[in-house]
Amino acid sequence: MTTRDGSSHQAGAQSKAAAGKPTTGKPGAVKGEIPKPKLAAPGAGAVLDDAHLGDIEGAFGRIKMDDERRTGLRNRLVTFLAIIGPGIIVMVGDNDAGGVSTYAQAGQNYGYSMLWTLLLLIPVLIVNQEMVVRLGAVTGVGHARLINERFGRFWGWFSVGDLFILNFLTLVTEFIGVSLALRYFGISQYISVPIAGLLLIAITASGSFRRWEQAMFAFIAVSLVLVPLALISGPHYGDIAYHFVVPGVQGGVTSDAVLLIIAIVGTTVAPWQLFFQQSNVIDKRITPRFIGYERADTTLGAFVVVGGATAILVTAVYAARLPGVAGHFTDALGVAKALSHYGQVYGSLFAIVLLDASIIGASAVTLSTSYAFGDVFNMKHSLHRSFKDAKPFYASYSAMIVIAAGIVLIPGAPLGLLTTLVQALAGILLPSASCFLLLLCNDREVLGPWVNPRWLNILAAFIVGVLVMLSGTLVITTLFSHLNALLTAIWLSAALAAGALIYVGWQRVTRSRRPARPPHPTAGMSPAERMNWRMPPLALLKPVQWSSSTKLAMLMLRGYLIISVLLLVVKAIQIGTG
Repeated sequence: MTTRDGSSHQAGAQSKAAAGKPTTGKPGAVKGEIPKPKLAAPGAGAVLDDAHLGDIEGAFGRIKMDDERRTGLRNRLVTFLAIIGPGIIVMVGDNDAGGVSTYAQAGQNYGYSMLWTLLLLIPVLIVNQEMVVRLGAVTGVGHARLINERFGRFWGWFSVGDLFILNFLTLVTEFIGVSLALRYFGISQYISVPIAGLLLIAITASGSFRRWEQAMFAFIAVSLVLVPLALISGPHYGDIAYHFVVPGVQGGVTSDAVLLIIAIVGTTVAPWQLFFQQSNVIDKRITPRFIGYERADTTLGAFVVVGGATAILVTAVYAARLPGVAGHFTDALGVAKALSHYGQVYGSLFAIVLLDASIIGASAVTLSTSYAFGDVFNMKHSLHRSFKDAKPFYASYSAMIVIAAGIVLIPGAPLGLLTTLVQALAGILLPSASCFLLLLCNDREVLGPWVNPRWLNILAAFIVGVLVMLSGTLVITTLFSHLNALLTAIWLSAALAAGALIYVGWQRVTRSRRPARPPHPTAGMSPAERMNWRMPPLALLKPVQWSSSTKLAMLMLRGYLIISVLLLVVKAIQIGTG
């Protein structure tokens, strides 16, 4: 049977089996029954909430489920305008309060010398987010639920627990951004923060996906003030071009510089992005036939986010030209005040950028948590639903907003330090999130003919290795402060490369001993069949079988990340106490 949106599935027997087939064989899983997918409509495949089925209602247009007329340049453009949203919103959401603060700190303390990190992050962004686009469009199931169902509750709760903690701390930094931005205009945080919280709840709980997306695009339009701000900030184009392509750190590679590089990675490629975009693609009702458009949306967003980050860094370099400013970053408000010495318009525009970024980031980060909450606990979780129809979904969103806003209002909280360290925490936890993403994107039961090609796996594995190297450098230089950070990074890179070669060699040697796997039913599908394939209900999928080496590697990664997080706290205490 084929649904009107072009998805195919096996109905009848599958729908009945999905109601309570026991699961076994998952790594770390507790045996038992999967909760019945009560919310899925008949014939919806693995889709958990029937609000995720229907017409695509974007900020700039609508596509009906039965509309097959998508040929010709004009129709393709109209389709793209209707699809655009999840990719660009998740990317612009990266340039949030923490992003503005981190990029500004890089510019004020290190000049243009860290611009190369931004250029290298473009392929990282595209690779990571393209994988979740496929997962969302093909499965119809959120990232948190897939991890929980495919790898078991042990790993699922580790992953989702990381997300909840990190997202909450990130949300706190968004309200820090709101308070700092409006303090520039003389507005007390006891007024600005509650009003911002109420605005976020009102926008999200409107019961209309389209209205929420239109509001996000309105905020994105405001963020374009970064363009004139950067252009009037006296950029040195030759130096900018040089530092984009030549890696280096002004003053040398120190543990503090490594911490900031990890923060740049963490704020630009944050774990919450994976959860948000996959669920947002599902909530927007994007199916495999529109994957090409959503890939274009994501790629465009990657260039937009790096362009915005560059503009912030360039503006901060301009502020640092004032006497006594360079190398003495405090927070984003300090940058705005420094810029005001050139004229009130400079400081005001930077404060507006910070406020706008905080609102977009707060909405996306909180929504990713509420999506995951609905996924894990099998509840209605869609912006297409009214507050009355999805109370737990909107209640979880509102509760996070209220609690995070309350923390920011506590007198004497170390807000500036917290902002940088939260971004670094995101960078440290990213390898774990990326590993689960890779495993899902190579699971034929989940993605069928849409699994990763080999070249993409190699590129993604290289990216994970670089992330581990960076966080490892931070850990080692925190424990042994006398070590040279650059040499440490080089030795770690060599060790990781040697480990990768040993692993590849071992796989080749043992390949002949492993039993040959029969080809998957989805192998050799035609393009039309591939476009119409969607994941069947979760209860019908064959359980994941992890090898002993994979289990050991994942446990080692988890243990390493726990140590890294603890040592990040040590680093925070060192910085906080001078």
